[in-house]
Amino acid sequence: DVQLQASGGGFVQPGGYLRLSCAASGFTFDDYTMSWVRQAPGKERELVATITNRGTPRYADSVKGRFTISRDNAKNTVYLQMNVLKPDDTAVYYCHGDRYGIATMRGPKYWGQGTLVTVSS
Repeated sequence: DVQLQASGGGFVQPGGYLRLSCAASGFTFDDYTMSWVRQAPGKERELVATITNRGTPRYADSVKGRFTISRDNAKNTVYLQMNVLKPDDTAVYYCHGDRYGIATMRGPKYWGQGTLVTVSS
């Protein structure tokens, strides 16, 4: 079945860096827009970054210049390199796949269980 297994979360100090990975299986990865979505208590669900199947990235204003999304279609894996981390980046980060983009209601759409990132001194 379809799986999106996020990993790489952990505890990091402000100003530090972390790389998240999401290994996908069970669908044609290179047909899908892949995204990282984060959510923390008391905060809005936020689309952090998205990358199309052709490699075009988009970023939330809150992470522009600090985060980089990338993908390796040969490995069915999407990454999120997070630099200059801030306490406000603390959240559970979820990997999401959308056949026709995250903004549309058209499916198929898949998601993983998430990985926790904690930024604190």
